[in-house]
Amino acid sequence: MTDIASDSASDVAPDIVSAWTALGGDPALVSRVTTTERPEALPARLPVRQLARACVGACALAAAELAARRAGLAEVPAVRVDDGAVATAFHSERHLLVDGRAPVTFAPLSRFWRTADGWVRTHANYPHHRARLLGVLGLPEDASPQQAAARLAERPALEVEEAVYGAGGLAVALRTPKEWAAHEQAAAVAARPLVERERLDATHARVLAPLDPATAPLLPAAGLRVLDLTRVLAGPVATRTLALLGAEVLRVDAPWLPELPDQHADTGFGKRSVVLDLRTDKKTFEELLASADVVVTGYRPGALDRFGLSPQALIGRRPGLVVAQVSAWGAYGPWAARRGFDSLVQVATGIAVGEGSAEEPGALPAQALDHGTGYLLAAAVLRALTEQSYDGGGRSVRMALARTARWLTDGIRPAPATGTPYEGPGSWLAEADGPLGQLRYALPPVSFAGGPADWARPAVPWGSDPARWR
Repeated sequence: MTDIASDSASDVAPDIVSAWTALGGDPALVSRVTTTERPEALPARLPVRQLARACVGACALAAAELAARRAGLAEVPAVRVDDGAVATAFHSERHLLVDGRAPVTFAPLSRFWRTADGWVRTHANYPHHRARLLGVLGLPEDASPQQAAARLAERPALEVEEAVYGAGGLAVALRTPKEWAAHEQAAAVAARPLVERERLDATHARVLAPLDPATAPLLPAAGLRVLDLTRVLAGPVATRTLALLGAEVLRVDAPWLPELPDQHADTGFGKRSVVLDLRTDKKTFEELLASADVVVTGYRPGALDRFGLSPQALIGRRPGLVVAQVSAWGAYGPWAARRGFDSLVQVATGIAVGEGSAEEPGALPAQALDHGTGYLLAAAVLRALTEQSYDGGGRSVRMALARTARWLTDGIRPAPATGTPYEGPGSWLAEADGPLGQLRYALPPVSFAGGPADWARPAVPWGSDPARWR
């Protein structure tokens, strides 16, 4: 590893305090955090490095806090956040190698396109999204990017946005920061806290067994059962982090919605993978729910309600549950029901213009909204469990990529880093053999004294586990 740069809690305290306060944490505990700054980590015009460090630092502090509570420690273990580890982890999907093969990150039809009056960005990594986009463009399934470009160049960006959304696909017109600020969805997002937290009942939650402070590593989520109903990146990053910390995480997918293989390998560390049709096998899900402690969902708001998976319905059947939700645009405003991904949120909220220009849009150096929101969501779950250990009660926590984007653009003051520059992933990569082959992967950036340094096991094939707890 390269030499340690500056070590200081005060250097990053405003950003970590901001995140920690949003989580309901005691600001005094931020003194337990020290940082290693590395210039050139996640370089951008916006303060991406600071956002990433704050999200990971708050998550590690939440883990250390819960560990201290369960192990009866007099002091919360020290937390260390290294910009190098954070930057490497925020590129985890790019660093992954499966038997030496580089991952596929974006499909040919997932990109910026010129339109008749500007730009639009599409997301067509999944086959059904690709099919819907091509359908709107009147193109066959085997159409080339060149054909798509020609059709898109004929239409206004907002018209494409509405038509593709109406067909169930994903496309967002490029907006400047000023244009987004005038949008009704932006106002709805701005009115919400970074982390929405709510107590939903007064039931005594299941008491987790005390931890032996002499046990190594110290796993604050040991014994926790987590139902993972997430997709893509933010939600899976959150549950991957809970798995790192000792939780039994059961990833549940519908049989007709297979996950992209590389994405599944990257975010599946420490988890098991189950395929379950909630339309025909609700009994199995209810059996899993009956002894679950946490449910994490990552679908657009309302999409799972027909299965009885709203927070209120879940806690009605499983009192004392912690329900965590993440979405692209938030569960409010005119875009509440819209699908979305990190890349599209960047385009709508003016980030793409800020990182480039209206004539030549750019992008953040990583899918920082996804990764950052994922670590904050994991932190929110951990903090809810700590709060439960004192006074019980079912909890709901909720986050949105668009709200994290607002924090990045309007809530963090840019500040230069000092110290040894980040020169690449180096020692923050590891290798492991597993059911999917030999994996090279990014090590977890969440670190506290006595805590885990790596996941207990690599990812397993999609849908390869039985639908039951260990």
